[in-house]
Amino acid sequence: MKIDPNCKYTKTHEWVRLDGPLAVMGFTDYAQEQLSDIVFVELPPVGAGYEQFATLGTVESVKAASDYYAPLSGTVVAVNEALLSEPALVNTDPYGAAWFVKLQPKDLKELDNLMDSVAYAKWVEEETAKGGH
Repeated sequence: MKIDPNCKYTKTHEWVRLDGPLAVMGFTDYAQEQLSDIVFVELPPVGAGYEQFATLGTVESVKAASDYYAPLSGTVVAVNEALLSEPALVNTDPYGAAWFVKLQPKDLKELDNLMDSVAYAKWVEEETAKGGH
């Protein structure tokens, strides 16, 4: 399992990192491993506003479908349209080419509600040991 030390993480396996004034988010390596081969990514509309932890869309794999959530409150300013034709990018490059959404964050203090890479790695380890996901 790869974890990017430059990201913050949610308990629902989204990552977020700041890129200038924007927050870029996607699905973690652990999440894509659990789902297996990603076949579809539903992207939210540009211009839509979301609260922290609200549902942004759905990721579908050969095994299951899973919602994904906004790691921060904000407005969607860009979506990664490459995922519409190449959803498998989530499997091959979850922290790079497979970013999902760029948000204009509403309140950067919300980053305090997220885990750093060390805390996320520990949390995944604990969840896995409990038989969770």
